[in-house]
Amino acid sequence: QVQLVESGGGVVQAGGSLRLSCAASGRTFNTYAMAWFRQAPRKERGFVAAISGGGSRTRYVDSVGGRFTISRDNPKNTVYLQMNSLKPEDTAVYYCAAARFLEAAFRAGGVDSWGQGTQVTVSS
Repeated sequence: QVQLVESGGGVVQAGGSLRLSCAASGRTFNTYAMAWFRQAPRKERGFVAAISGGGSRTRYVDSVGGRFTISRDNPKNTVYLQMNSLKPEDTAVYYCAAARFLEAAFRAGGVDSWGQGTQVTVSS
């Protein structure tokens, strides 16, 4: 398993941008698909975006398509989530996740490792 540490959360006004980062430990980072999930109060943790180990394939939940971009820098063992045009409904704790393959990264049950989460709050 990899150890994951998120950073970059904060408070932003609607329409603003944030970039989340997730630093991973270990020498096998590029063998893992990586993903971002989010959990709002009183809601289940839900999939946001995922990227394959080599970075060539990505997938997004419909509600963030065109606004969020997931990317990774394998030599730096880091995955990013660039969030633009933020909306109040994007407010949640955002979690970084690692999975053995891309399709497993689309659902919480397929994740091998979780980060501790970072709070994103979008004010109206």
